[in-house]
Amino acid sequence: MKALAVRPGVRNSAYIADIPEPKVTDIPDGRGILVRTLQVGVDATDGEINEGLYGRAPAGDSHLVLGHEVFGVVEEVGPNVKHLKKRDYCTCTVRRPGPTLFDKIGRNDITSHPEYYERGINLLHGFMTHRFVEDAEFVVKVPGGLNHLGVLSEPASVCAKAIEQAYLAQQRLQVWKPKLAFVTGAGQIGLLTTMMLRLRGLDVFTLARTPNPGLKADIVRAYGAKYVSTKETPMGELVKQVGRPDLIIEATGSSQVAFECMEHLNLNGAMVWTSVTGGKHELSGFPSDKVNLEWVLGNKLLLGSVNGNRDHFAQGIADLALGEVMFPGITSRMLTTPIDGFMDPQAVLHELENKSAIKVYVNVARD
Repeated sequence: MKALAVRPGVRNSAYIADIPEPKVTDIPDGRGILVRTLQVGVDATDGEINEGLYGRAPAGDSHLVLGHEVFGVVEEVGPNVKHLKKRDYCTCTVRRPGPTLFDKIGRNDITSHPEYYERGINLLHGFMTHRFVEDAEFVVKVPGGLNHLGVLSEPASVCAKAIEQAYLAQQRLQVWKPKLAFVTGAGQIGLLTTMMLRLRGLDVFTLARTPNPGLKADIVRAYGAKYVSTKETPMGELVKQVGRPDLIIEATGSSQVAFECMEHLNLNGAMVWTSVTGGKHELSGFPSDKVNLEWVLGNKLLLGSVNGNRDHFAQGIADLALGEVMFPGITSRMLTTPIDGFMDPQAVLHELENKSAIKVYVNVARD
């Protein structure tokens, strides 16, 4: 069976590998689910792994199969699988348990172990292949009526967790009713977060560098939010116009923007960083004394959020479904860049450089 793989640590090493056909019995105790891959999302993480910035092969292998955003259909289930059956649509969580207490209670998304296991990212093969087998614990059902958005399940889980974490952490205040939110970045995470915050009734401004007009701005407005090009209106100017946000969710992939956001959060506010910056950029000219003063006196909160567990996938899928009711047909406009098959690895990864792309994904098979 063919798969799109890389040699971790080697720049631009993506190639087509031959791997064994999976069997439902590969998972013990009758809990295996054999899935036929329909679509696999491609994002900046895949590009950075191909650049050799991070990612390690599973023990005993010299290659790592890419793909951590998957949508597929069940082909076979083990005798002890109860929540899924043949022909059900599904997706899979990404991170697998390690040895810590968090992992033992199903919170492997917040493991305290320094070595993490993630499908298609680190120490575990991913989903960019024709079939795979997975333990039922990590397979999440996608409703049939949502199959056109199934490839967005994983990014939706990231957004759902970021929002959940902010609200959970803000219970420290006993009363927190945010009204104004900034979302920085208008890629898939930024746009899905915009939609989810609108579903929760917040007034949302989505900030990105892309000038008006354009598809990203159109999607933001269709969700009932406001799009702001920071090339036209810097964040500081926007704050003067609309006030400081109670919640900021940062999703640009830029550490510079992440720190700039710290200058503008409201009193008692919360900010969530979702960007993973693998470079070596260092910030100069940051008003650290001023920010430190305002954050301490203003009881402000900063937290990082990465990955999602099964509950976050379920919430993300529920929000995608509700989004289709409230904003029919809008979310599917993110699916800008389909690629038929993965047999040309460099062509697949090259699409990540396409500035007009919002969601790059591979059509692996027809349903």
